Amino acid sequence: MAALSPDGILLTGRVAVVTGGARGLGRAIAAAFAAFGAEVAVCDRVTPPAGDLAMTLDVRDPVSVEVFAGAVRERWGRVDVLVNNAGGTFHAPFLGTSERGERTLVEENFTQVTGMIRKFLPMMGEGASIINVTSSEAHQAAPGFAIYAAMKAAVESLTRSLALELAPRGVRVNAIAPDALPTEGELAMRETVRAADAGRGAADPGGEETPPYEPVRLPPLGRLGEPSDAAAAAVFLAGDLARFVTGTTLHVDGGIHAAGGWRRV
Repeated sequence: MAALSPDGILLTGRVAVVTGGARGLGRAIAAAFAAFGAEVAVCDRVTPPAGDLAMTLDVRDPVSVEVFAGAVRERWGRVDVLVNNAGGTFHAPFLGTSERGERTLVEENFTQVTGMIRKFLPMMGEGASIINVTSSEAHQAAPGFAIYAAMKAAVESLTRSLALELAPRGVRVNAIAPDALPTEGELAMRETVRAADAGRGAADPGGEETPPYEPVRLPPLGRLGEPSDAAAAAVFLAGDLARFVTGTTLHVDGGIHAAGGWRRV
């Protein structure tokens, strides 16, 4: 039986790929991987990210992803950790979401995840780890974000299925579901929704009524978290301390998932 060692949390010599790594959770995860010894390839579509290998690209574009995968293959020849963190959403009631808007949400939050896995899985061997960043909305209702929540739930289901499918080759697949971890994007979304609610009242263009975006409430632990909390979970899932963990989701949310609808005010 292999003994546990303090070195089990280190990622020295491992190659990690992080999408959406220029800000928020992705930036925190990439920085944590580097701090624990990994060599990190990062991509983002807006801001040039920082890493041992960094590219600006849209993960929805298979040609760009192929170029990124080729650069990783040329430099390291393998991938030990893949973090599918990129994603995005907008606030709109279901009838206010066009077919084009729905396709955008599907591509941005689900199809690009399967595309990344297809491109990088051939470079992953025994002991490798895939980490999918979902959200609390994958596990609860999300009025005004129905398609986004459905796609995050789809990634959650994909995580479990791939964990079993890839287990014989020794590749682990897990997810992180963050909540109450304020990031630049999340705070901007809250302000956008508040402004929209103030401008239109309860009625929306589709004829539905959407309640105002609820204010920030404290999770059971009594405080908001930080992006580094999600990064800590990613470091655990990427390393040897999680060598027997696959097909599961870590809820990095201060207890919100466990509490259901209950919040500390």
